[in-house]
Amino acid sequence: MDIGQSGHRVVMRIVEATDEKAVAALLDRSAARNPEVERAAAAIVADVRARGDAAVREYARRFDGLDEFGRGVEISPAEMRREAARVPRDVKRAIRAAARSIRHVAARQVPRGWRTSPAAGVTIEQRVTPLDRVGCYVPGGRYPLPSSLLMTAIPARVAGVRDVVAVCPKPDPTVLFAALEAGVTRLFRLGGAHAIAALAYGTASIPRVDKIVGPGNAYVAAAKAIVSADCAIDFFAGPTEILIVSSSGRPAWIAADLIAQAEHDEDARALLVTPSRRLANAVASEVTARMPATGPARAAIARNGAIVVTRTLQDAIRLSNRMAPEHVVCDSETMAARLTHAGTVFVGAFSAQAAGDYVTGSNHVLPTSGAARARGGLSAADFVRVATVQRITRAGIGRIGPDGVALATAEGLSGHAESIGLRFIERREQAQRSAPRDRSKPATRRARTRAGESEGRSPSGRRR
Repeated sequence: MDIGQSGHRVVMRIVEATDEKAVAALLDRSAARNPEVERAAAAIVADVRARGDAAVREYARRFDGLDEFGRGVEISPAEMRREAARVPRDVKRAIRAAARSIRHVAARQVPRGWRTSPAAGVTIEQRVTPLDRVGCYVPGGRYPLPSSLLMTAIPARVAGVRDVVAVCPKPDPTVLFAALEAGVTRLFRLGGAHAIAALAYGTASIPRVDKIVGPGNAYVAAAKAIVSADCAIDFFAGPTEILIVSSSGRPAWIAADLIAQAEHDEDARALLVTPSRRLANAVASEVTARMPATGPARAAIARNGAIVVTRTLQDAIRLSNRMAPEHVVCDSETMAARLTHAGTVFVGAFSAQAAGDYVTGSNHVLPTSGAARARGGLSAADFVRVATVQRITRAGIGRIGPDGVALATAEGLSGHAESIGLRFIERREQAQRSAPRDRSKPATRRARTRAGESEGRSPSGRRR
């Protein structure tokens, strides 16, 4: 029997914040590592890198059901359109609406170029250029996930990426319709570590990409970590997380939010942190009453779900920032301003976290396992190169050069000092050579000549 279950009823644990050991077990989880999974993923990556298409097809037959109904690895645009036509009208409408919102938000996320002059004669430009080709991983587990395709491919397109390659082990008609809506250029019926390796290193059939984005299972996460030395990735994506900080929320709505996130995965974490014992008890009762009879939510809540009761609201906020969860839900703007460690924050009773998975326009590919301490979710900014262009004039090097030489000399890098110094020292020497001749000495000679003449001397110096 799973921990936290009484008979067939799931009972959500209530933990006191003073129980530091229990709280640490709930909050302080780094990215999970499974040596067996890592070894298997590494072997697959190495094999695909060495044998290319031959290895990809073997793994695709083994893991992706490639030979079912004679299906090939790549899905043609004609097949996408044919299958997408089967999608119900209301689902098509929803996918288009979600795509519009995602594009709207992504357009604001693209970094802008600029130019500035920190000193006279020195110009720094920020240049923003899109990546050439990206790979979007779309999970294909129990249910189709067209939303994951939209969330990865659309920001890339908005950023200006020319070639967007998607992989999905079991793309159903909704995923194919989303691929057309998002502007995917090529789509492959592949999943797992072999798909990641093919994108990272390229094969005869599958193009190499500049960056791989999108969540997946443990083998996908391990493979992304392995190839990250050679191909950029977004970030490690572990099991999903929700933490709700509330003192006055509606128990039924809070319970529904916790269950919604728990249904993703048996390893999902669903937590409520509150200073209100009354709210804690009410939410626990609602979770038990609303728990579905089947699905991952039961195990996720039993294993990883809990309600932590704190002394104050400030303590609850502090615990949330300590965890740095993927999703945080809170009651008010005042609380949101203090919840600074989170992948995304939902504010107010009507801001359902599940809506963010689909239709708000904000990206649902988010950091987990504490990675939100350093960054937020996937955005259009992840699909561009932000580089600087530097220009220094002759006058500019004369102004900043001496300081550069002084710093290089202080660091013991004489070559650096010479590289800079040659330019402004040469400029000074040229300036000295081109300066007007000093006529003071010739004037003195002329004065002496005139003086000699006045004394009766000839120009040769002899007396007349």
